[in-house]
Amino acid sequence: MMKRISLLFLQVVILLIGIVALVILIWTPLTEGRATNLDVFSIYFDPFILYVYATSIAFFIILYKAFMLLSYIGQQRVFSSNSVKILKSIKYCAIVLSILIVMAGVYIKLFHNPDDDPAGFLAICALSVFVSIVTAATANVFEMIVQHGIAMKS
Repeated sequence: MMKRISLLFLQVVILLIGIVALVILIWTPLTEGRATNLDVFSIYFDPFILYVYATSIAFFIILYKAFMLLSYIGQQRVFSSNSVKILKSIKYCAIVLSILIVMAGVYIKLFHNPDDDPAGFLAICALSVFVSIVTAATANVFEMIVQHGIAMKS
């Protein structure tokens, strides 16, 4: 019973993270400094905003796969080939996400307006890359553990 409550709690947390991330993705461009002089179409079809939206796809895939993995754990199917596939996709999505975030940071560093200070954005990029790399490494460790468990099971 306690295990089910814990798994349900983690699934709710994943859903809340996804909802908060979606709200931030929709709301933040409207509060950006140069958005005050732009119409809604120009705000949301800015090339950098579109790049952020495309990059966020990898983040949402990671959340979805983590949600699926928790459901497999709840069904006692953690030591299955599907779990290994989920962990591999989490690992690859985290790697892709970190590369895309680094590319965004490099772009901002090289092409930012001289009047703007990119330090805050670059700090967020560095933190996000660190979290993505830790996620990829953790998924890799869990993938090896699950593969070892499958091998022992058969």
